[in-house]
Amino acid sequence: MKKIKSIHFVGIKGVGMAPLAIIAKEAGFTVSGCDIADEFITDEPLQKVGITPMVDFSPSHLSGGTSKMVDLVITTGAHGGFDNPEVAFAREKGIPVWTQGEAVGEFMKGELFGRTQIGISVTGSHGKTTTTALLATVLKEAGADPSYVIGTGNVPSLGSSGHFGHGKYFVAEADEYATEPTYDKTPKFLWQHPEIAIFTNIELDHPDLYDSVDAIRKACLQFANKLPQNGTLIAYGGDPQTEKLLKEYTGNRITFGFTDNNDLVVTRISNTVDQTFFWVARHGNTLGEFVLSISGEHNVLNATAVIAAALECGFSIDVIKKGLMRYTGSKRRSEYIGQLASGALLYDDYAHHPTEIKKTLTAFRKRFPKSKLVCIFQPHTYSRTKTLFDQFVTSFSTADTVILSDIYPSLRESSDVTISSKLLVDKIKAIHKDVLFLSVLHDVVEYIKRQQYGKDVVVITMGAGDIYKIASSLLASSV
Repeated sequence: MKKIKSIHFVGIKGVGMAPLAIIAKEAGFTVSGCDIADEFITDEPLQKVGITPMVDFSPSHLSGGTSKMVDLVITTGAHGGFDNPEVAFAREKGIPVWTQGEAVGEFMKGELFGRTQIGISVTGSHGKTTTTALLATVLKEAGADPSYVIGTGNVPSLGSSGHFGHGKYFVAEADEYATEPTYDKTPKFLWQHPEIAIFTNIELDHPDLYDSVDAIRKACLQFANKLPQNGTLIAYGGDPQTEKLLKEYTGNRITFGFTDNNDLVVTRISNTVDQTFFWVARHGNTLGEFVLSISGEHNVLNATAVIAAALECGFSIDVIKKGLMRYTGSKRRSEYIGQLASGALLYDDYAHHPTEIKKTLTAFRKRFPKSKLVCIFQPHTYSRTKTLFDQFVTSFSTADTVILSDIYPSLRESSDVTISSKLLVDKIKAIHKDVLFLSVLHDVVEYIKRQQYGKDVVVITMGAGDIYKIASSLLASSV
């Protein structure tokens, strides 16, 4: 580890890779990286710390035009994974290669930085990015200066999605997807070494890797069992699959939820347009009122998990309350984009699973009870759309108007002609009166422009693909 001075990131713009690159840069390593030329939500934070990615992939990137090769290569599972020309060249030359999942685990251990750290991992099918960002914000506001890896472009309350802190805590989003989709199916979170693990929920979300929710639960149990004897599992007690996991898990646990059988119980929630107020009790004793600047019952649960973790770390209720109030959201999580000239409000969200869609739209409905909700959804991956087809059909009931574009294909899967957004729209039409299929995003922008939606309308772009990129066109087209 002491010999590693320079690190090269293959696919550096990925939301899992960019935070690692930022940490390495802040820790004093020489950092280089490459990716495709397309715009990413990580472009700005990388530039902010002085990292300019090279375009495309070439073995020459590993030397930067000099005779000295980099000391370590960290690669994404995308862009060919181990078959990427830079990765293949590095392995041929004996340069150590870590995957993104391995790198998070190594960064968490702290040996690379010459220190020991307390790892806190946040996993779950939904909510892990928000929960990780909330926890990092609370720890930051408590003066703990944590290191963190958060899978998004930016977190305003933190200033970035990655940070090399000088404190003892290392907070990381823990992904259940494969280490390297072709050659190593090991779930990425199994590389991590936490002392505290938060489980937000367990659902089938990656059907290209897991054939059932039971397979995901089995992987999650394997992850939970990695906790040390004095470690703590913090889990949502209202999730059926998590409840099944807890029956098999024998270690220390703290549960949270809406029912009295949990250790931390959300007893009441109220909302305004800008804030969510909620009350929490622990073992029957009230902890008081907490305030969030984000909406939705799912985010109240995320915040309650953070409360449990922060209490486990020894922080006071007052410090936790102040930290939660400082959090204003994350990039692509119910993010306010702006107001169209016609008056409509424009938001963007990463939701790409039926459960996420339903909960996000419900939160918007409670926040804007008198407004018309227009949801523009871009399905992500053929496998997810096909496997969860029936769930997708019923997930848009809260929206007044639903617009679907073509499926955004993942680089890790082949095209599947047996599934399409048009098929999904045809099914949704049977239960929803205002559903529209617009194949390409340009047509979506033109449609919104013609509608001239007024102040009584909230437009939400939604999906894990490149749907967010139409925001600038929507704003420009309204001028």
